[in-house]
Amino acid sequence: MVQTDALPVARSVAALRETVGGWRRQGFTVGFVPTMGALHEGHLTLVREAGRRADRVVASVFVNPTQFAAHEDLGAYPRQEAQDAELLAGAGCGLLFAPTVEEMYPAGATTTIRVGGPAEGLEGDFRPQMFGGVALVVAKLLNQVQADVAVFGEKDWQQLMVVRRLVRDLDIPTEIVGSPTTRDGHGLALSSRNAYLSEAELEIARRLNGVLAEAGAATAAGALLEVVERDAGEALLRAGFHKVDYVAVRRADDLAVFADGVADAPGRILAAAWLGRTRLIDNMATAAPT
Repeated sequence: MVQTDALPVARSVAALRETVGGWRRQGFTVGFVPTMGALHEGHLTLVREAGRRADRVVASVFVNPTQFAAHEDLGAYPRQEAQDAELLAGAGCGLLFAPTVEEMYPAGATTTIRVGGPAEGLEGDFRPQMFGGVALVVAKLLNQVQADVAVFGEKDWQQLMVVRRLVRDLDIPTEIVGSPTTRDGHGLALSSRNAYLSEAELEIARRLNGVLAEAGAATAAGALLEVVERDAGEALLRAGFHKVDYVAVRRADDLAVFADGVADAPGRILAAAWLGRTRLIDNMATAAPT
């Protein structure tokens, strides 16, 4: 265990469990927020939500290599642990778990996890390694912390659905809570990758939310989803995005495709698009036509 000026930092699973075990012996409930660091107000909102639901909060900072492909930005992903620790302490976090790759994946580790259902399609098509890596690290973290509740952001809606499926299927006794996406004053979802954007790209990125809102309104009006998705993709290109990986409307609870081509239940419109070398994702709830 390392005591920094901001808050205690556990580098090992043993140190983590020692602190959490001490809290348990005092009768405290435990909340957990997993992150990859480079924290912003969106992350801190999750920490504060965990603090409302539990007596003590653990946050992890771990850039998980198993969810990055060889061509992705693992090496360039921003790392700022000291600043992150200060921000976490200010948001009410009681312990930072910041393990090394060797602590999380010791030599000889061979176990993998494959999640079907909500992991299929969308991000699963464009980043096929991602959800296997997410499932493995989340399963490990939930087992290591053994929290009563864990809070995930709704910005990564598909990931949230995958985690909920994982927890149900593996009987992990941690409640999974989704927290609404935190946005800037222009509606752009806060993301660590926003730091990669130039000023000109940032102006374009802020149009994503509006395009999704228009598509959501069309969905709620009963428009054919094929048309909604096509029109939204074209609108993103006109707005200045360089490439659109997908725009898709799915059932909100399991990300299944609507069978008849129109929404007949609450849905989620999800999108992934590129500005230069930066890939942005976002999503928005859609109402069923009345």
